Amino acid sequence: MVLSMTPLLDHIQGPADLKDLSAEQLEALAEEVRQFITASVSQTGGHLASNLGVVELTIAMHRVFDFARDRLVWDVGHQCYAHKILTGRRDVFANLRQADGLSGFPDPEESPYDAFRVGHAGTSIATALGLALGAQHRGTDERVVAFVGDASIVNGTNFEALNNLGLVRRQLLIVLNDNSMAIDVTPGAMAHYLARVRLSHTYEDLRKTTQSILDHLPVIGRPMGEALENFKKTIRMQISPSRLFESLNIPYFGPVDGHDIISLIELFQALSDLDRPALLHVYTRKGKGFGPADTDPCRFHSTGPFEIRGQSVEVAPGPRSFTAAFSDAIVDVARADDRVVAITAAMPDGTGLTAFREAFPDRFYDVGIAESAAVDLAAGLARKGLRPFVCIYSTFLQRGFDHIFQEVALQGLPVIFCIDRAGLVGSDGPTHHGLMDIGFLRMLPSMVIAAPACESEMRQALMLAVRSETPIAIRYPRDVVRNGRIDAACEVGPFEPPHGRIVRQGRDPIVLAALGPVLDRALDAADRLEEHGVSVTVFNARFAKPVDPALPEAVAAGKTVVTLEDHYRIGGFGSAVLETVAAGGPAGADGRVLCLGVPDTFVPAAERASQLDAAGMSVEAVVQIVLAHCDAAHKSRFKQTL
Repeated sequence: MVLSMTPLLDHIQGPADLKDLSAEQLEALAEEVRQFITASVSQTGGHLASNLGVVELTIAMHRVFDFARDRLVWDVGHQCYAHKILTGRRDVFANLRQADGLSGFPDPEESPYDAFRVGHAGTSIATALGLALGAQHRGTDERVVAFVGDASIVNGTNFEALNNLGLVRRQLLIVLNDNSMAIDVTPGAMAHYLARVRLSHTYEDLRKTTQSILDHLPVIGRPMGEALENFKKTIRMQISPSRLFESLNIPYFGPVDGHDIISLIELFQALSDLDRPALLHVYTRKGKGFGPADTDPCRFHSTGPFEIRGQSVEVAPGPRSFTAAFSDAIVDVARADDRVVAITAAMPDGTGLTAFREAFPDRFYDVGIAESAAVDLAAGLARKGLRPFVCIYSTFLQRGFDHIFQEVALQGLPVIFCIDRAGLVGSDGPTHHGLMDIGFLRMLPSMVIAAPACESEMRQALMLAVRSETPIAIRYPRDVVRNGRIDAACEVGPFEPPHGRIVRQGRDPIVLAALGPVLDRALDAADRLEEHGVSVTVFNARFAKPVDPALPEAVAAGKTVVTLEDHYRIGGFGSAVLETVAAGGPAGADGRVLCLGVPDTFVPAAERASQLDAAGMSVEAVVQIVLAHCDAAHKSRFKQTL
């Protein structure tokens, strides 16, 4: 008989099963959950360090609240693994972040315990405020908790929500999970403030604080208001740095040890029925319980599969990525031009700026989770003659659009947007795809949008950007850099807007115009079409804006242009080609544009390659579309001869 490594966890089918566990059992359960998360993520990949840090906190919340009825709103949401395990989804963790599997983020379609589908920072407090106000209007009594962690408290939207908490006259608890980090070390004054709060209290202070809270819990016959006032006075005596939140008229409690389950349970019980909003400041250790993640939480914030050997880890080296290519290129560009500065929004490692930060610490700026501020900072730097590179994931750049419009495009400033994770991103799913950047950027006058297909074009794009006197965006995917013939295809001609390049000349009046690394699929499709007797031209578009005049000219000459892009079809590169063709007047007799791209839907998690296939851009799909067009064109010409 094989003994289970998780005997307590094996009996947890839902949060109700936590009610009867003793203090010792709850602590043992936390270790089992932590072991399960580590083992599971080692097989599937996922967000590891953040989840290891919130296990006790999650158990304590579920012990006190009933989130099938009460509402728990996550900020970002990647810290939800323990929550999912405790709410009946443990058995499907083998499919975490896989096609048709368990999402790596909260998802109401999975479980009634998930209030919102989320993945971005700064949204939880305002959303929770809306839920609390809705309950206030409806006269319902469900309790509402906003879970804010991994430095998302510094996001401006959360501060806007804190400023509006006075709108609600009922319970609303904000749990501030303070682990000193977002993905990387958290920058900024707010992080330093919280650090001072943490350092001003020892664990002994925290135990005394917990006891003080227990001493002042309301009892039968004692008015809640009097008990709460005593409660607050006691806390204030021990925690003077609460002034920031108290100045906003938000009762502040903490900081408390986020790994002390019993004290957390007692705290949540005390705070669960307050008649006004309150904030509980909890500090945790990102990566707790697994040595490598504890030592290097940045590396294990999000990880692919890895091999556990005791407390050591072996991660298989992967092929070279576009992020790595960008990382090397921007350092070289900065060495050649001292005007170059780099800006990120709490993601220096994810955006490939770690090497830049080490090489040029005085030319590197991390604004925290504040994309709009990153754009505005870049505008000011550009106005003073510098060349700022704003390095942000595509999905997060959306949050700064108004600032791109007013502070950059309207001023005509030479700000360079380096848009990582452009296109389909794979296992992180719909909140993280970068499928809208072409659509919202190409509407801005003077904006240039480049899409390098290979590493050499990445370098050329950055050199072009430094020379530019207007805004430019460079988009590239979460993917590997292709070697071989795509590199050879990229070598053709200088990298200058609006010009793309013919990389394969065909005999038939069909052009496959590929934007970015999907050029590889276009070349493969061209090979397959040759086997069917169809010879197509393959065109490396290079720029989504401006559109190369060669494409509308080809349509005007009666050719069919098939566009391929890793972006939504609506508003994308293909749409831009269609608009350019329409603006130029009637096409030739047989000229037309066929747009291949991501359809009008939210794309679930899966492998990136399979997502591209499902979007209709597999090599076989491209081949069949071209063959179907050839067949239709042949039939049309046959009818015209009758």
